[in-house]
Amino acid sequence: MAEDDVEMQNDTEVRDHEAAEEEHMMYGHGAMTEDELNEKYPNRPHNHSKTSPFHELYLSLFNPLNDNKKKPSGPFLARRKQGPHGPKSSPNEIRRSIIERFISRWRKEVGHDIYPALRLIVPEKDRDRGMYGLKETTLGKILVRVMKIDKNSEDGYNLLHWKLPGVKSSSAMAGDFAGRCFEVISKRPMRTNPGDMTIAEVNELLDRLSVAQKEENQRPIVEEFYKRMNAEELMWLIRMILRQMKVGASEKTFFDIWHPDAENLFNISSSLRRVCWELYDPELRLEGDERGVKLMQCFQPQLAAFQMKSMEQMVSKMNQTEADPYFWIEEKLDGERMQLHMMEDDSISGGKRFGFWSRKAKDYTYLYGNSFFDENAALTRHIKDAFHDGVRNIILDGEMITWDPKEDSIVPFGTLKTAALAEQSNPFQGGNRPLYRIFDCMYLNDVDLTRYTLRKRREALEKSVRDVHRRFEVHKFDEATQASEIEPKLRNVIAESTEGLVLKNPRSEYRLNERNDDWIKVKPEYMTEFGEALDCIVIGGYYGSGHRGGRLSSFLCGLRVDETAVSQGANPQKCFSFFKVGGGFAAQDYAELRHRTEGKWIDYDASKPPKDFIELGGGDRQYERPDVWIKPKDSVVLSVKAASVSTTDQFRIGLTLRFPRFKKLRGDKDWQSALSVHEFFDLKRRAEGEREEKKFKMDDARKKRSGKKRKREVVIQGQEKEKSGDAVAYAGPTTKVFEGMNFFVMTEATKPLKKTKAEIEQLVKANGGNVVASEKDPSTVLVADRKLVKVASLIKRDERNIVRPSWLYDCVRQGELDLGRPGLLLPFEPVRHLFSTVTSNGSKFDDNVDEFGDSYARDVVPEELLEMFNKMPVRVKREYDGDEVLEQMEEHGHEFNALPGCMFHGLVIYCSEDVSADVRRLLEFAHGRVVEVFRGTEVTHVLVPKGSNKLKEIRRMVAEKATGKQPRIVTEAWVQRSWDEKTLMDEERYTSI
Repeated sequence: MAEDDVEMQNDTEVRDHEAAEEEHMMYGHGAMTEDELNEKYPNRPHNHSKTSPFHELYLSLFNPLNDNKKKPSGPFLARRKQGPHGPKSSPNEIRRSIIERFISRWRKEVGHDIYPALRLIVPEKDRDRGMYGLKETTLGKILVRVMKIDKNSEDGYNLLHWKLPGVKSSSAMAGDFAGRCFEVISKRPMRTNPGDMTIAEVNELLDRLSVAQKEENQRPIVEEFYKRMNAEELMWLIRMILRQMKVGASEKTFFDIWHPDAENLFNISSSLRRVCWELYDPELRLEGDERGVKLMQCFQPQLAAFQMKSMEQMVSKMNQTEADPYFWIEEKLDGERMQLHMMEDDSISGGKRFGFWSRKAKDYTYLYGNSFFDENAALTRHIKDAFHDGVRNIILDGEMITWDPKEDSIVPFGTLKTAALAEQSNPFQGGNRPLYRIFDCMYLNDVDLTRYTLRKRREALEKSVRDVHRRFEVHKFDEATQASEIEPKLRNVIAESTEGLVLKNPRSEYRLNERNDDWIKVKPEYMTEFGEALDCIVIGGYYGSGHRGGRLSSFLCGLRVDETAVSQGANPQKCFSFFKVGGGFAAQDYAELRHRTEGKWIDYDASKPPKDFIELGGGDRQYERPDVWIKPKDSVVLSVKAASVSTTDQFRIGLTLRFPRFKKLRGDKDWQSALSVHEFFDLKRRAEGEREEKKFKMDDARKKRSGKKRKREVVIQGQEKEKSGDAVAYAGPTTKVFEGMNFFVMTEATKPLKKTKAEIEQLVKANGGNVVASEKDPSTVLVADRKLVKVASLIKRDERNIVRPSWLYDCVRQGELDLGRPGLLLPFEPVRHLFSTVTSNGSKFDDNVDEFGDSYARDVVPEELLEMFNKMPVRVKREYDGDEVLEQMEEHGHEFNALPGCMFHGLVIYCSEDVSADVRRLLEFAHGRVVEVFRGTEVTHVLVPKGSNKLKEIRRMVAEKATGKQPRIVTEAWVQRSWDEKTLMDEERYTSI
């Protein structure tokens, strides 16, 4: 053999050996051994060389794809479309070319096993590697420790507060955790050039990271990455860990280029590994049964399309025919999408084996059961009679929800796993439990049903399974032919506190991993024009039926009469009826409402209506009369959201809310602070004004798009022409803060509120000021927030101060707080209010704020105050007499816990050892007294984390040592929720340890 041939053979053997070692490193420590992998995937490909360096992923793939994603415009776009020698490639063609080049190079230089690379390229589709248990906050803390930086330094702050604009940090990185990490790491990298880690080594370390789970075990692995990667490599690694890649191409594009059948195989198997190992040869195609769903093989389910603008538009997508004009209406369930697989298996007790998978392909068989006789099953042990004789195997699609047997109602989302675990440990505990509602059948007795119509699949479902009451039920539907039939159904489900509806086309096939018009969600779109919600007072109650029988299930809410009516002799507590609400209440909300109003309800007597307190619609006809009523001073305030406001004669206001839905009880408000008639109509007028303003902007945009150029007129406040095309209609001043002043607005506002130049001008006019088009008058206030040419010219002259738009908004806000009296102009704050200051002014305005930038004349908002606190240097704590302050409050008629900062005053709290330091600090901050030693005579509350292993010991200690009134044992959530709600919450809600 020639010397060159021998050398070539030796090189090949070395490469093969290195590739085999690397493959063992990647696959030898997973859930399956190498022998098991070879048995399950006997034809899987093996690479002939080591995997590429990790940095090749972003140099050859991610960066080019992201550069292609940036869409050029104007002449640049024209040049790209038309090159010097003819038309150039489209962005889509370039994208495909980049991916094809990467795959081709991998096949040539590494081999046919692309699984190591693809699981890093589309990590959110890799079901074989477990979750890391790492979110941005935890990862940020680990990086701070790894890089040994002070968490209170600029970089430490930027990393731990990544959602906020950073201190001396690019505002573009706010909200981009990986980008913020890149900024911080770039200042102190262990490497400046790309590292030497291969893709296989990265995968092996990521496998270890996913197994480690605990922070102290994960930190050394992150440190290893930090030592061997540069800043850009780490940025992409962090995106992989968070599974937030966004590389400029979807997984569908990668699948399509890898193999024509790749997407189909992923849809029916949810396995990236199978896509890579079974379809490595583009010439070999899936055929026949290989293209359909399989037993015990998790598929990607069909999804419902999002709601369209109108009911009519949604119905038009149902493909109705003269012979078959029907579409189906189903209730949308608030649970977890779940597929159930059942097959015969003689090796398992009962002869039937089960599998459960979520929409994200997570295996929940361990929770719901693998057989009829699985002692750890939260579901299968209860459904032995659920299948008809002759059903050998089946795949069902449905929703796993939580059911409360006591209330006989659905429990809101978020309690499912807790209920399932409780059912596992005690199947007869009588508490909340899982209920599987089935709405489709995908497979029956070895036949794939996805190609059949929904109507046929439903027939197969109903002939295959039986309902097991409140355990395993076929989901009901209604047939309809007209759009007008949807709204009554929607009203019913909202009244029952559920999510909405789904419209389905019964003539449609099942389409894996598609969101199409065959299924469409219908939800009430809640209005935000009046803010997040309306705070209204309960004035009446209606008893329910069915499982709500014998109890108040819906409530009549009203608006307080205003001061004018009171001055004319009306009872200050009098309310006008406004709407009824029964949807959105949880069982605990009903319980709290009953607790707060117990013994205060009065039977409604139509012959002697309580007109001094309640005025209903219809006059003497007393429309929407309640079963019982309550005096406002004895009642509660509800926060309610709704789809819209509509006119009606059924309620005294003449208006009512469409699809009202309960949001929360406002324990921090009493009847006097609930919404009044006058306040509501003010809100309504303001909302209508904003709608008109938006309409004007849309009309103006249309005119601009039409291409017709018009000469813009200079419009002075108070001199608008009625038919001027560009003049903004003057709606009258909201305050008189700017009365008699002229303003020259030069740019839009960039922060803290982003506003257009036109919006700023409208604000000036609406608050008494004049808008002019020149700076010539020395008394004119110059307004700018960007350094445009005109602004730069004025700054260069150094003759005039230029204020930011934020000064205008702060003046208006302060003026509204002080009843809009003229002359309430705020003094300029050097940073917040002044864009440019003339040199001669020097530090003239510095005394308008304190050393931390807090204004002496303006009420700051909580977000601004928090920002100031975060920037304050750490100082030695100064002592003060807190009790003396509270005594002064009491002398002036204030309760100790009226302020959030004093809400725990008078409480003595003993914390178990595992209570977090943050909770302890919060208790002390809000004037609670935390004690280290339990003394039965003084302790009012005992705090224990939920699920604490100290609970039994704590209860025994309380029982032995407590004297007199027993202290309340509550979870940490009681403290946090009280702080969030700015009032002490009822402990009953937080005793479930």
